[in-house]
Amino acid sequence: MNYSMIRYILGNVLCFEGIFLLLPALTAAFYGEREGFAYLAVAAVTIIAGVCGRLKKPKSNVFYAREGFAAVSLSWLVLSLVGAIPFRLTGEFPDYVDALFETISGFTTTGASILSSVEELSHATAFWRCFTHWIGGMGVLVFIMAVLPLSGGSTMHLMRAESPGPSVGKLVPKIKRTAMILYGIYVAITLAEVVSLLFAGMSLFEALSLSFATAGTGGFGLLNDSIASYSMAVQIIITVFMLICSINFNVYYLFLIRRPKEALLNEEMRYFLIIVFGSAALITLNIMDGFSGVFEAFHTAIFQVGSIISTTGFATADFNLWPEFSKMILVSLMFVGACAGSTGGGFKVSRLIIVLRSIKNEITSVTHPRSVQKVHMDGRRISDTTVKTVLCYLAAYVLLVILSILLISLDGFDMTTNVTAVMATFNNIGPGLNMVGPTGNFGDFSVFSKVILMLDMLIGRLELFPMLVLFAPGMWKLPARRPEKKKAAHGM
Repeated sequence: MNYSMIRYILGNVLCFEGIFLLLPALTAAFYGEREGFAYLAVAAVTIIAGVCGRLKKPKSNVFYAREGFAAVSLSWLVLSLVGAIPFRLTGEFPDYVDALFETISGFTTTGASILSSVEELSHATAFWRCFTHWIGGMGVLVFIMAVLPLSGGSTMHLMRAESPGPSVGKLVPKIKRTAMILYGIYVAITLAEVVSLLFAGMSLFEALSLSFATAGTGGFGLLNDSIASYSMAVQIIITVFMLICSINFNVYYLFLIRRPKEALLNEEMRYFLIIVFGSAALITLNIMDGFSGVFEAFHTAIFQVGSIISTTGFATADFNLWPEFSKMILVSLMFVGACAGSTGGGFKVSRLIIVLRSIKNEITSVTHPRSVQKVHMDGRRISDTTVKTVLCYLAAYVLLVILSILLISLDGFDMTTNVTAVMATFNNIGPGLNMVGPTGNFGDFSVFSKVILMLDMLIGRLELFPMLVLFAPGMWKLPARRPEKKKAAHGM
């Protein structure tokens, strides 16, 4: 294990987090709020700690998969532990556990909250909550690689550990260039939404905050009713950008390099859009009696479908009150999630396609034993290793979800609350049903259950294995030294 390299990476993470913490401090200064001093103090200490971690360069820049997984997992833990401190220092959160829950929910782009009233927060804290979504959406280490890349070709291990999806590849030969392209697209989408919301009549503070939450597919809002109080124009803009950020960013890169046919032939994107509009149509038919017309019902349905499948978690209606059929569609979409290579969470549409095609191939093999069946996507064969990894991921996913539901059930809440609370946190969605529905929150859970749900958020955001390998036997052991060969004796 290359401990010096991990220390150096954590130093970089702390430096950048300290710089990010200056933004809510500036927000507080603009609005004349005393809470800014807490953010300024934490920013200063964080930057100093980060600089100390970077003072001594690592002896070797080479690191392997386990170093990559360890660096990414520890970076997200450190990012969350530090990011929660100003929440507690401002006194706006009752204790550090709740502050940490909110921070992890922010960085993992979950959007689950323990707050009963977000409108009482200072501008600085409201800004930091939403900005954590934007930082976590694309990944903090991808950002660091874009602006301050680590030397050596092993940085691909960091990209693989932090980026969502069954497989991760380079857009261009160099990792630095790939990271810059991804963040360039991310920034462009965010700015486009900010401008659109400004034209829709929002203030700059609202436009920035909600754009951060939408682009990162997070879901923290500025009002207690989430997005319901805003105009239909604002809701339509947010719906469009939630879906945009749910699609693999590689598709946008193909458009940029003028390969639109290849982009439009992306199978995952096509199936994702079919699921979105098919689900919205079914829900529209199911809830139409409660609305004045088809358009209003479809507008509400497509917003909630987009919000859940993108794992953003905004709400314009209390879907707790919808018919059971519509609620079950939303719960199913919690599992499906967004596309690989997007800022969204969930199981991912590409994984679902691979699993379904693997099942189909297995059935065909039973009826035609001599046939050779392979999984294909986008006209290319999916390697057996990738298929095996996806199936292992599904098995681990199911086991961890069941275990989490079992553990939080000790609090004694109803099954719907427990199941959807785990689904909402594990898939980085935010709201669930019943107690944790769009009008509820996670504040009534015990400290033990909150810890379980925080772990679920981190494990779900980092695609299970990077967090799980931290507990693997031998993960932190130094490699055994090979015994030196004795020199042959001469003159014998």
